[in-house]
Amino acid sequence: MPGTMRRAVNPVASRALLFGREWLRAPRAVGAVAPSSRALARAITDGLSNADAPVLELGPGTGVFTRALLARGIAVNRIAAIEANARFAAALAGALPGLQVIAGDAARLRRLTPFGPASAGTVICGLPLLTIPKPKILRIVAGGFAALRPGGAFRLFTYGPTCPVPGTLLGRLGLVAQRTAFIAGNIPPASVYVLRRSEDGL
Repeated sequence: MPGTMRRAVNPVASRALLFGREWLRAPRAVGAVAPSSRALARAITDGLSNADAPVLELGPGTGVFTRALLARGIAVNRIAAIEANARFAAALAGALPGLQVIAGDAARLRRLTPFGPASAGTVICGLPLLTIPKPKILRIVAGGFAALRPGGAFRLFTYGPTCPVPGTLLGRLGLVAQRTAFIAGNIPPASVYVLRRSEDGL
């Protein structure tokens, strides 16, 4: 009707609604009952700057970690977000112009990265690794380290009590893991881990 005022769209509420719909559609694929909190996003991006770019983000979902990366001063064109969920990918591309959003499976990271081999400074993994089979975890992590330059780090989080990348896989890939944060206020509570090549140390 003419003269009717439209309500302003709350972007946070809109992202939460999208998350809820996708969780109802495929809860195992989404892997969480709520979007990651800002506290978790700050913890997983702690200490990062544009010097740690390019950044590959795996499973950005509604973009909580992506926005934290931007808040750290990392240029939008130095981030590539790889998202298997077409609805999440489309929403993220629409919300953050200039962001490279690649629709695809992170297990194919070697083929999907736009930065080339051994050139990324950081991988941020938002994938629900606890629900992913070990062979696929191996492909994801191996692909991430193939994309990372020497000294680069693979950051991830988990709701479990230990690193979600099994010790056997870490050993096979020559990696070490360190827990760097615990966020009790996240839903559910989450731990952040950083993986590095053994020769790089922690």
